[in-house]
Amino acid sequence: MIRITELRLPISHPPQALEEGILKRLGLSAKDLIAFDIFKRSYDARTNVALAFIYTIDCSVKDEDSLLKKFANDIHIRPSPDTSYHFVAKAPESILNGDVLRPVVIGFGPCGIFAALVLAQMGFKPIVLERGKPVRERTQDTWGLWRKNILNPESNVQFGEGGAGTFSDGKLYSQIKDPKFYGRKVIAEFIKAGAPEEIRYVAKPHIGTFRLVGVVEKIRQQIIELGGEIRFSQKVVGFDIENDQITGIKIENQPDLAANHVILALGHSARDTFKALHEAGVFMEAKPFSVGFRIEHPQSLIDKARLGPHAGNELIGAADYKLVHHAKNGRSVYSFCMCPGGTVVAATSEPNRVVTNGMSQYSRNERNANAGIVVGITPEDYPGGPLAGIEFQRALESKAYELGGRTYEAPGQLVGDFLEGKPSTEFGSVMPSYKPGVHLTDLAQSLPDYAIEAIREAIPAFEKQIKGFSMKDAVLTGIETRTSSPLRITRGPNFQSLNIKGLYPAGEGAGYAGGILSAGVDGIKVAEALALDYCSKQSSSI
Repeated sequence: MIRITELRLPISHPPQALEEGILKRLGLSAKDLIAFDIFKRSYDARTNVALAFIYTIDCSVKDEDSLLKKFANDIHIRPSPDTSYHFVAKAPESILNGDVLRPVVIGFGPCGIFAALVLAQMGFKPIVLERGKPVRERTQDTWGLWRKNILNPESNVQFGEGGAGTFSDGKLYSQIKDPKFYGRKVIAEFIKAGAPEEIRYVAKPHIGTFRLVGVVEKIRQQIIELGGEIRFSQKVVGFDIENDQITGIKIENQPDLAANHVILALGHSARDTFKALHEAGVFMEAKPFSVGFRIEHPQSLIDKARLGPHAGNELIGAADYKLVHHAKNGRSVYSFCMCPGGTVVAATSEPNRVVTNGMSQYSRNERNANAGIVVGITPEDYPGGPLAGIEFQRALESKAYELGGRTYEAPGQLVGDFLEGKPSTEFGSVMPSYKPGVHLTDLAQSLPDYAIEAIREAIPAFEKQIKGFSMKDAVLTGIETRTSSPLRITRGPNFQSLNIKGLYPAGEGAGYAGGILSAGVDGIKVAEALALDYCSKQSSSI
């Protein structure tokens, strides 16, 4: 296969123009082109150039060796890398016969899903423990908070099948290094389960919340058909450890489960499980994370600022943005989890606390754009050990609950009033999307002074990049605290805990991922490490 990069075509080109462009670029006739696939498609929407798609193409041609020699000095024509997935192991007979303990995956968010799926595909018949409910029941409980102000602490935006990523934009892109193309495996499995084919090649793929529900269900069914087992409403409350080896799992209102290979795919909000791990002596350490607000603008404003005359082009869709500002007080402020044409959602998992997040459907056609505007903090801001970041988050979330009126409404403020340092009393042209509702107040009370100072400096700075970003009627909704895990359950090069054998910290909760794609990739890596360890131990026992 040959890969062509930077193949540029007008954005409204007819379908046949792509093949014609490939033939022209390679100097071939149609009979010499066997087949081709789109590896990636992005767009160039600069105002001073013609609107265009930029393609990366993998193609099969006759006499590939001669063609590669012809273009030996062309950096945009090279051999295609092998992006297919290769399983690293096959489950030993002892697993298939039930003679040894099956591997256990705790958590069924993106990391746990792909860890369990790959283990099942290799024949390991994993057991999955998920504290929440199946995704459709969980969706009903989540709507209970959004519509009726009723929180279910075990079934919400954070807990349940699909994890926190289910109620998000369904973004499937990441900045992680992925030399083995594990991300392609994640994408391929999503497509197999019903996600749109285009996520294979668009530059910033997304699925959207409603589509993710069906996709997650189909992957669950595949795991079950391969011999895996998914156990819902199984809250892990403790761990059995002997001689620095995991030997079992304590489950609320259930018998202990014997296990010697356990993947921790907890998600970043499993605070009680973090505590149980800490009490069991599992090594962990505090890590940086970020806190801030959600900001909402009219999506049309973002489209115009980012796309200029191309705003509204259906082939491009709703525009996004990514912003960073280094404040004078030494803090970094940046946009987080930007959701074009989306909504701000209630994302708490604990009573009497308020947390926000962003969500979009596949269409991204809601009126507002939203993003987190967050400030980086470090363990120096919350000294006290590995669990101190959790208490820092809780204090902020409890304060937000008070400022919102103690009803799960979120505290909010117009950007103009926030910059001027005065409470807001009425909304302007931008109506917030957060449900159960937004209670106008003074957000300066909701975060530490250094964070408020940095955000007040950053918003006018972002105006220089996106005209209208500091519009007075834009709305800030508080607060965003769960940008990433506040701790890391540190692991070694074998992917196991530094001090507990057989325990595999993974994904976002363990501090090794951020978002659906990176969490899925980490789940695959950890599943492979577990499988190889399983097989090596079985071989050595023969």
